[in-house]
Amino acid sequence: MALTAETESRLYRSLRVAAGAAAHLVALGFPAAVAVLARPGSSECRGAGAGRRPGRTSQRTSPCPSFAGLFSWHPLLMALAFSFLMTEALLIFSPETSLLRSFSRKVRVRAHWALQLLALLCALLGLGIITYNKHLNGKGHFVTWHGLTGLLAVLYAGGQCAGGVLLLYPKLMKNWTLAKLKLYHATSGLVGYLLGCASLMLGMCSLWFTTTVTGASWYLAMLCPLLTSLVIMNQVSNAYLYRKRSQH
Repeated sequence: MALTAETESRLYRSLRVAAGAAAHLVALGFPAAVAVLARPGSSECRGAGAGRRPGRTSQRTSPCPSFAGLFSWHPLLMALAFSFLMTEALLIFSPETSLLRSFSRKVRVRAHWALQLLALLCALLGLGIITYNKHLNGKGHFVTWHGLTGLLAVLYAGGQCAGGVLLLYPKLMKNWTLAKLKLYHATSGLVGYLLGCASLMLGMCSLWFTTTVTGASWYLAMLCPLLTSLVIMNQVSNAYLYRKRSQH
């Protein structure tokens, strides 16, 4: 028996509501789980002897205890940036599951800006911490796919925030309509968000994460950024890309 158009529409909306609610839970639950695993500030100084020959000591080990657990802040800050803050910043515009859908669009835009800036701040702190931690341990910088993707995601997020200024002051771009600026900002932001999620997934392939999380828990963790990515992709596609195509 074929479903009517109205029934299909209700079913599709129900699925979007359920997926959006799951995205909210995952966006908060994933960083919470990372915080439990990483225990920021309580870990021992990692890699203190990296790069040294056995049997040798160094006078440079003294600064290490004062930065014990420095690395442990990196996964938490990145999870907060790309899993929680950035996801919530985008879900604000969801017509079904936005936590601020009863507020005006102006309020939602301001909240989006605030969350995006907080996400960028956390990402920059996370990037700075892991860079300094590698410097302390004499390790190479950005030599893995995770490191390169993470660096690109942070830089892209900074550029995306700067580009968002054009939407606040569209008169700066006289040759572009506001509708086009919104379309380009949304699609560009989607690319940046996917980069951030890709960085999180590559981070879960790192030695630290794979030795901490094993078995089915690892696969479950990998599904978290994948789920939020699919939800955000669907939201942006329905709000801009499909609507744009239907107008032609």
